This record gives sequence, structure tokens and C-alpha cells, in this order.
Amino acid sequence: MSKSKNLLSPADRLILDSYKTTIDGLAAYYGEAFEIVLHDLTDLDHSIIKIANGFHSGRKEGAPITDLALSMLEEMRKNDAATPQTDQDNQEARSYNNYMSASKYGKPIRSTTMVIFGEKKKAIGLLCINLYLDSPISSLLQNFSLVPPGQFIKENFTSESDELIAKALEKVKSDVTADETIPASQRNKEIVALLYYQGIFKLKNAVQAISVDLGISKNTVYMHIRTLEEKTGQKAGS
Repeated sequence: MSKSKNLLSPADRLILDSYKTTIDGLAAYYGEAFEIVLHDLTDLDHSIIKIANGFHSGRKEGAPITDLALSMLEEMRKNDAATPQTDQDNQEARSYNNYMSASKYGKPIRSTTMVIFGEKKKAIGLLCINLYLDSPISSLLQNFSLVPPGQFIKENFTSESDELIAKALEKVKSDVTADETIPASQRNKEIVALLYYQGIFKLKNAVQAISVDLGISKNTVYMHIRTLEEKTGQKAGS
């Protein structure tokens, strides 16, 4: 039987369902040229539980798995039987497949199928991304064009948390110094507050680094944080 939903643990169901919002995010990012599909492997006859831009293939939620996906799963099953479970490299190699295919209308598709594993390393779902190469160039480029200045958000990409702390502190200090409405005696307190609301104090070395840079004691930083926590009812995490 292809339907065996009772084999999924509550944790497995949560894992699978969590990918539904992932699909919404991917579809918003990549645009309409990409069809993105989530399959539940406990019901192969109605495996699609989420699909974005399904107009490309005409599929909807409740549609079955594809023959190619079935072949991929069968190949995995054979490899699992022949390969020790400790072979991590082999498992990772089997967890996704990049390939070219064609739609039912003969249009070229660039595809990636990724296996979703449950809590016991059992395959419970598939995440499939299909780029329909006959899509208009405009649909491919619309999500990658320059955004209006008002929608531009600066994001720091760093390799270490200390660098992230330093960059955030530099920006906040510059903003506070430029704000003439903030008295000099209140600037450190305002800097700590702004960094607190950005979540910087959830990073391990934030209190130490910021106290040294501002020339104040860690206890002073903690005092400001405790005051903010009392207002918000949230812990900074450091």
C-alpha cells in the first residue's frame, strides 16, 4: 500500500510541515519561472502536499509522485541495503539529484530533487525545484533586479560573531553620535539599547566586546540590559 501516514512520528510530521513555509519563501525569492514542490512519501498516490507555481505542470496539492522520483527512491533503497549506515559521504551523495528533464509539452526543465529525512534518518519527503527554461527572461530577472532604495536593507555577512558585533557596534555608535538630540551622558545607554533591540546581546562575547569599546564596565552594560529586559519581558541571552 502506498498510504501509510501512521508511520510518521509527530516529530517527522512537524519536520515535513515546516517545509511548507520554506516553499513560500523560495517561490517569492526565485519568481514564477520556478515550480517548487513538497512531497509526502507516506502517500505516493497523493504525495504533493504543497506546490508553488504549479501552473507550469498543471499539478495541484494531492497529485501523485513522479516516476523519476520513484526511481530515485528505489535507488536509495538499494544503496541503503548495500551500504553501511555509517557511510556519511555516500548518504549525502544520495540526498539530492540535479538533472535535466522535459515537461509533458516537451519543454526543457532544470531540476533539483532533495530528500527530506526524519528524526531516524528515514526519507519522509522530497523537495523539488523545477526551473522551466522556456520561461520569459523577464520572469527570470524580475526578482533579481535592483530594488527601490526604500526597500533596500543592509545586512552584514561575516565569518565570525566577533566581526558581526564590531560592525553592529560601529553602525550604532555612528547613528547615536550623529543624533544631536541624545545628550553625551546618555549615549552609551542608547547604544546598548539599540544593540539590545537588534538582538546583538544574544551573541556570546557581546557584553565583553561592547564594554571594552565603550570604556565602561560589564556590570554597567548588564545594568542597562536588565532595565531593558524589565521593559520587554525578554532575556538578552548573553
